[in-house]
Amino acid sequence: MRLNEKVAVITGGGSGIGRATSIRFAAEGSVVVVSDIHRHSGEETVDLIKEAGGRARFIQADVSSEQDMNELISETEKRYERIDILFNNAGVPNEEVKLPDLSLEEWDRVMNINLKGVFLGMKFALPIMEKQGSGSIINTSSYLGVKGRKYMAAYNASKGGVITLTKNAALEYGPKQIRVNAIAPGVIDTAIVDKWKENEAKWEIITRANALKRLGKPEEVANAVVFLASDEASYITGTTLMIDGGALTL
Repeated sequence: MRLNEKVAVITGGGSGIGRATSIRFAAEGSVVVVSDIHRHSGEETVDLIKEAGGRARFIQADVSSEQDMNELISETEKRYERIDILFNNAGVPNEEVKLPDLSLEEWDRVMNINLKGVFLGMKFALPIMEKQGSGSIINTSSYLGVKGRKYMAAYNASKGGVITLTKNAALEYGPKQIRVNAIAPGVIDTAIVDKWKENEAKWEIITRANALKRLGKPEEVANAVVFLASDEASYITGTTLMIDGGALTL
């Protein structure tokens, strides 16, 4: 097992990429702390893991809350005495409007979850990992954080910020043998793109806007996260792994 006896914290673990990765981590031998703002979906993920013979528990947290994130990390350390992996995955899209029409409230909401949430996760986990002398952090960015796309200013900016924040943390904590990487998924078949499916003509274009001419699956992203979390990626830090079906080649 690639993550045998590792303790992992996964935010946004109640659905989509977070759920698929939680299940995969448990199958690889990890003890998984599933966190989500939605209790019901997070507990569903834990139930799925336990039904398959894995180990998991749920801790509810709003990633934009400093208190919640502090409690998530501190409760995990108190129970398991270490944190080997942190997957900062929770994220939201923004209302698709032209930049001047984007409200400050919407900008702040997206930034607080997508970027501040990643910052808070690392803020509280890094001192624990430093004390251990090891750790792996994976932050969820997006191919739109590299490429950009009109009408999604807040989302794109937040995900671009995740990439730079990841590099900064990797530089600061590399000497402590803590690896910090990001993933940049393309269009993955999760609830975050459900609204796009309402426009059939647009959806047909979106689903084929990559070299593979298909949507990605949450499980395909989970495979990459497992690799970055594992010792197989022991000489990889500060990088952003594109998981976009070749969308940036177009």
